[in-house]
Amino acid sequence: MAPHGEGSDASVEAMVAQVEKHPISSILIIIAMQTEALPVVNKFQLIENPHSSFPKGVPWIHYHGAYKDIIINLVWPGKDLTFGVDSVGTISASLVTYASIQALQPDLIINAGTAGGFKEKGAAIGDVFLVSHVAFHDRRIPIPVFDLYGVGLRQTYSTPNLLKALNLKTGKLSTGDSLDMSPHDEASIAANDATVKDMEGAAVAYVAELLKVPAIFVKAVTDIVDGEKPTAEEFLQNLAAVTATLEEVVTQVIDFIGGKCLPEL
Repeated sequence: MAPHGEGSDASVEAMVAQVEKHPISSILIIIAMQTEALPVVNKFQLIENPHSSFPKGVPWIHYHGAYKDIIINLVWPGKDLTFGVDSVGTISASLVTYASIQALQPDLIINAGTAGGFKEKGAAIGDVFLVSHVAFHDRRIPIPVFDLYGVGLRQTYSTPNLLKALNLKTGKLSTGDSLDMSPHDEASIAANDATVKDMEGAAVAYVAELLKVPAIFVKAVTDIVDGEKPTAEEFLQNLAAVTATLEEVVTQVIDFIGGKCLPEL
């Protein structure tokens, strides 16, 4: 079987069709921050892989384990080698997603993490959203067709049964490389009709689509972007509690996935 992203279109389509006929056996969880990742790592008793197939010298961390006949791989980009902080943002997310798909060959990607929410769209602190669409809000290219490429609107893998079973909220996600929101970003986010915003989702979606791997996005709200409190202050204040909620929902998602094929989601 050719790795994801290699071979003819026909072989890729055949591979996807084959996966859809069998229960999901391998999940890749992409998480941007250590604080978000560790509750999931601890819940599933995942073990760090000291001999990952990632390029030598990169800070990316791979955890792995098994749960109810599902192989779980969790990857977070690690700490930046220069500044020592979590490697958040679209560049790290793209690189890690690409390398992880190539190395681990997952049936399904779950991009789990925290996000800012918009109270105007019904979001509140601690809400968890199963994302319906993703797009970028800071890739402004005012040239016909390039403008659409810059926004990069994509529908996520449809999981109506999962959405109903877990009674999650749903909404669109807008992604950019800044925690705050400039006036230009605000206009783009409004145009994207986004309920939540993050710094990785649309980048993960781009790579997943490129390599023909279905991806879903679970985002928990730490801060209200159109609220009264400063974003950074509210984010840090709620991070620990919201990541605990995120872990609970990710566990529910994986429990639901167990024994099911992709079309059954």
